[in-house]
Amino acid sequence: MNRKQLKRQRIHKKIRATMSGTKLRPRLSVFRSSQHIYAQLIDDDAAKVLVQVNDIKMKSKGNKVTRSIEVGKLIAKEAAEKKIETVVFDRGGNIFHGRIKAVADGARAGGLKF
Repeated sequence: MNRKQLKRQRIHKKIRATMSGTKLRPRLSVFRSSQHIYAQLIDDDAAKVLVQVNDIKMKSKGNKVTRSIEVGKLIAKEAAEKKIETVVFDRGGNIFHGRIKAVADGARAGGLKF
């Protein structure tokens, strides 16, 4: 692993030490790979993934940022179906910029509160 990956993992460990999701307020975890973006709503008390969405099989073709916004809107829609209104945002050690921010903006536009 390179230094950038190690730094991200170290930051993520610090964040996860203080952040936890519950059934009423799950953790919105965002993972960004070089090609795709993944978002999950996680109940840490029960160690269960409540909702998961990614951009792999999305019909909308566009750049990565527009697909990230769509992932945010889609996870907000599926959360609303499960009667989840508020979440804790977990950026996964990444900087809150670009595609990570786009997922957050899409989720807020879809009705989630954090």
